[in-house]
Amino acid sequence: MPSVTRRETFGLGLAGGLAVTFVSGSAKPADAAPPPPPTFTIVHVNDIYRMGDVKGRGGFPKLAAVVKAERARGVPTLFTHGGDTLSPSLMSGFDKGAHIIALTNMVKPDVFVPGNHEFDFGEAVYFERLKAAEFPVYAANMTTADGAPVPGMKRSEIVELGGVKLGVIGLALEDTPTMSQPGTLKFLPALEVLKAEAAALRGKGADLILAVAHAERALDDAIMRRRLVDILVTGHIHDLSIGYDGDVVHVESNEDANFVTAIDVAVTIKDDGKTRKVSWFPSFRIHDTTSVDPDPDVAAAVAVYETQLSKALDVDIGTTATELDTRTSTVRSRESAFGDLLADAVRASTEAEIAIVNGGSIRADTIYPPGTTLTRRDILTELPFGNTTVLVEISGADVRAALENGFSMMDSGAGRFPQVSGLVVTVDPAKPAGSRVVSVTVGGEPLSPERFYKVGANNFMFGGGDGYKMLAAGKTLIGETDGELIATVVMNYITAAKTISPSGEGRIIIE
Repeated sequence: MPSVTRRETFGLGLAGGLAVTFVSGSAKPADAAPPPPPTFTIVHVNDIYRMGDVKGRGGFPKLAAVVKAERARGVPTLFTHGGDTLSPSLMSGFDKGAHIIALTNMVKPDVFVPGNHEFDFGEAVYFERLKAAEFPVYAANMTTADGAPVPGMKRSEIVELGGVKLGVIGLALEDTPTMSQPGTLKFLPALEVLKAEAAALRGKGADLILAVAHAERALDDAIMRRRLVDILVTGHIHDLSIGYDGDVVHVESNEDANFVTAIDVAVTIKDDGKTRKVSWFPSFRIHDTTSVDPDPDVAAAVAVYETQLSKALDVDIGTTATELDTRTSTVRSRESAFGDLLADAVRASTEAEIAIVNGGSIRADTIYPPGTTLTRRDILTELPFGNTTVLVEISGADVRAALENGFSMMDSGAGRFPQVSGLVVTVDPAKPAGSRVVSVTVGGEPLSPERFYKVGANNFMFGGGDGYKMLAAGKTLIGETDGELIATVVMNYITAAKTISPSGEGRIIIE
């Protein structure tokens, strides 16, 4: 189907005949025919983790300004949020997403669907945040343990916009239990639920069906192929994507409100009292928030939270009984105590058998003497990239290939040098790159090429960063958009231990 994605959007302008207007910075092509006046507008965002902007783009204050302007146009407007927002972020590591709910209350979505990250702090916290939400939360495929509707949530409903009866259905990610911690809550097969729910709404008189889903792209594609809805707006993949094949619309709005997509829907209804015929046409506008002035009230609220965060970062979290060496020359050439700490924290948080983390992710280039009291700010300084945990299941052969990759540039101090947990590896740097790993043991047993191992790492590596493309060769258990912030994982690990004593115990033996 014709579509525009974040990789193609700015180069294509009009793709496959789509009338796309880029608001705040990009002009509509001169030969594009003006779209018909809208009957109603859907404004969509998804996957918002940051409070404020980065380099002038995204954040709640700019989102609030866009939504306020859209609602002031005089066109009936439905503001939808595709989920993933309570986590991961540094502030959420301290308040479990309470500030996110407060900020979302200020922009008030008309439809919110929970993403997998809404359950990162467990079922009880999810219900606390749900109770504090001043906006409706939808998910037709979520139930309690006994199959009952989830208290405080909606499955679907029909809303009237400009005389059009729009059936609205929410869909949560059905793999949430494997990616997060929803406790006893059940997540039913989304496609089956959507088919039944859409049919029920059409039976009740819905003119058009809108699904708001937190979903993998494969599910998005299946929904569109089967023509189950008229409009599908989603989250989870973080693409800036617009698609319309003449029957079904699909939209996803990147992440962090960097871009906000507006779907203008022009509807014509012919109703003679016996039959009701509906025809409609969508056009699309993308707000690039770089040129949007932030809403002052929301900006003031964000400033208060950022001040609180700054103070929270100076809180002591634990003491190191041993020296921690994070010098670049150390973490990129040999086992380091801080590297052991980092890899241990990743392995523990993902419940992996093995963890491999690139030394280049450690950045402060300093030494913490024995007895140093560590703060949250220390850890954030060491791990500034915002990387998240991933968990994969790959063969022993791929584990060995990952280690070979890590040791392939030992002589140049490259960031791919691995810091590890759960294994012992012997390396001969005199051998050619690709054949330097002499031996590997996991839990005292030789690494088996045929056996599959659960391996924790970070999202940068999972995406092929520093040459670690083999990490994506097997089964993904926690994907690159599903894990926890590694900085938060390390902070929690130190806080739980109170005193740490990593020592560089011989996990990497260089002959």
